Amino acid sequence: MSTVTITAADVNKLRQQTGAGMMDCRKALAESNGDFENAIDYLRKKGQKVAANRSDREAKEGVVIAKANADNTYGIVIVLSSETDFVAKNEDFVAFALEIADIALNSKVSSIDDLKAQPMGNATLGEKLMEVVAKIGEKIDLTRFEQVTAASVIPYIHSGYRIGVLVGMTQAANEAIIGAGRDVAMQIAAMKPLAVDADSVPAEMVAREKAIAVEQIMAEGKAADMAEKIAAGKLNKFFKDNTLLPQAFVKDNAITVEKYLDTVSKGLTVTSFVRLAVGA
Repeated sequence: MSTVTITAADVNKLRQQTGAGMMDCRKALAESNGDFENAIDYLRKKGQKVAANRSDREAKEGVVIAKANADNTYGIVIVLSSETDFVAKNEDFVAFALEIADIALNSKVSSIDDLKAQPMGNATLGEKLMEVVAKIGEKIDLTRFEQVTAASVIPYIHSGYRIGVLVGMTQAANEAIIGAGRDVAMQIAAMKPLAVDADSVPAEMVAREKAIAVEQIMAEGKAADMAEKIAAGKLNKFFKDNTLLPQAFVKDNAITVEKYLDTVSKGLTVTSFVRLAVGA
């Protein structure tokens, strides 16, 4: 059986196509008898093996990308995770995350699995992830993907791709509303509200907070009926501190977020928001 000669040009060509290391490319071509498609498959399989071997490693670093479409009616936010901050700050890694975000925005798929099945160059996004794993040699994965649709959707990326926010609002985007949405997104990034308002807080969370308050008050010797009344006040304070619209606006503590939005455009409010952070 004849042996195929693997030239430096062949190795370089495969490196350009895949980003894998020189020795990995040479071995892939040798194992694949010089067939480039089979060599690429070999490297993908190697990437999958690396990912499997690192399945017990924690990918707590990475980047968050938030984007909206041209008319600001739909937006996505993704988290591309890595093991180390060194990788997360690499320009190629950030560019890869931005490309994934564009695919998510344009495809409008609704799940990570569907997003990984989308075409990316000469492969699927999921296969490209495996190629990056093979190239970098640490656990890389698309770990979060959320989307928002509204009359206007404003994206915001905070702190060197560490936090991404989408804000959905009730009125169509214009310069003033985009500016207000960015202000509110900055508030969400900083203050980490649990929900838009009291009505948006899950019932089980409300029940838990009330039960804790009642127990604390009764432990102080208050009667049950009095404890219920005081607990209601504590719940109102909880909603004020932990939901978006009643929070004090960070740029002007004299007004709430709700009041600020109303001054920008009468009746303007937030329908939903998403906040994703690296390592969260």
